[in-house]
Amino acid sequence: MKSKGLRFYLRIYFKILAQDLKSKMSYRADFIISTIGIIFTNIAGFVSFWILFRSFPSIKGWSYYEMLFLYGFSLVAITPTQCLFDNNWSLRMAVYSGDFIKYCFRPINIFFYYQSEVFDIKGLGQLAFGIGTLIYSWNRIGLGFTPLILLKMTVFLLTASLVMIAMQNAAAATCFWIMNSFYVLDFVMRFHDYAKYPITIFSSVFRFIFTFIMPIAFIAYYPSLVILRPDDVPLLSWLSPFAGAFLFWVSYRIWMHGALKYNGTGS
Repeated sequence: MKSKGLRFYLRIYFKILAQDLKSKMSYRADFIISTIGIIFTNIAGFVSFWILFRSFPSIKGWSYYEMLFLYGFSLVAITPTQCLFDNNWSLRMAVYSGDFIKYCFRPINIFFYYQSEVFDIKGLGQLAFGIGTLIYSWNRIGLGFTPLILLKMTVFLLTASLVMIAMQNAAAATCFWIMNSFYVLDFVMRFHDYAKYPITIFSSVFRFIFTFIMPIAFIAYYPSLVILRPDDVPLLSWLSPFAGAFLFWVSYRIWMHGALKYNGTGS
């Protein structure tokens, strides 16, 4: 069979996206309530962050506005996970019910087809909130702005997103082998809350865990240092784009391995 190119998948994606958005907008009240809910969730998180850290001039060498920058960076970085890969939360139900088998017979990539069926537009509210937090903290810190800095910011944000996506993909894919996989996915996704903080405030044990085992430090801490502290960038910060790409590739292979071995209910 002739391999499909990027243009083919983009065309298919936007067609699927249009249908998904139409179905969501047919229940406008639910959409509006859900959107308001996620906005207030982010506001509540911001207020909690403000109450916790506003009283301290600095923590472990990190100023309040630097930590606020990290907070905004993490919100933007995890938005693609919510918008583009939210269907991972339904994977276990599709696998257990047998409905997942329909994805195995279409002449396109299974991973692409499954993930593209859902676009969580509510995540755009989180994106706007994160960008606003970034801009505010950026101005308060007094960071410069050049086309090169914008390019760095874009690259490191996008690759940081891959880390969160990879963690979700791998955790969701456990449903192909584990009956109670929800707890695995829920446990892994809870760690993203710690991505909002610099790992230097944690003990050496947790710094190791958050870097090499549950690599949430690559979601905000390491990539943001390239912008926040350009004169003292550690090697792991420069390696974070490669870490994001590698982890995503590994998670994709795990997901696809489980999908290709799937043979219906009881697999």
